[in-house]
Amino acid sequence: MQFQRPLALVGTVVLAASLAACGHSRPAPAPQYSGGYSSGYQTAPAYPQHQAGTEYGRVSNIEVLQGRSQGQTTGTGAVLGAVVGGVLGNQVGKGTGRAAATAVGVLGGAVAGNAIEGRNNQEYVQGYRLSVQLDQGGYRVYDVSSPGDLRIGDRVRLYNGQISRM
Repeated sequence: MQFQRPLALVGTVVLAASLAACGHSRPAPAPQYSGGYSSGYQTAPAYPQHQAGTEYGRVSNIEVLQGRSQGQTTGTGAVLGAVVGGVLGNQVGKGTGRAAATAVGVLGGAVAGNAIEGRNNQEYVQGYRLSVQLDQGGYRVYDVSSPGDLRIGDRVRLYNGQISRM
């Protein structure tokens, strides 16, 4: 009888750690806004885009993009939550009620710990979407980390995905 309680506690911790290891862990998505000007998607092209060609146009819109990337979890939060939940659950009741409370505490703590870790690992992502109306008819949209000194109405030159003010 003296070994039942420690054995149950060790068993629940091992079970919680096993469940946490089986959890889905995916890498955080890479921010979609790179350091320089990068070509995003294009809408309604008037003619095929040539890599070596130079195009001219005007900035027609600058839109601020904001968002959060999902946090990546390592399982550490789930394990720590399971241990804390198991210890707290073990303080409740006697006999089989205590074992049930310990098991519920382990599972609840693991879920809560994983959620807390994921929320704490979120990143704030900000970028800009530049829309350029081309002189020869057409439209280009670029997602950039910073518009620099570009403003709506500025004349620009597009060369190999680079935007420069004229």
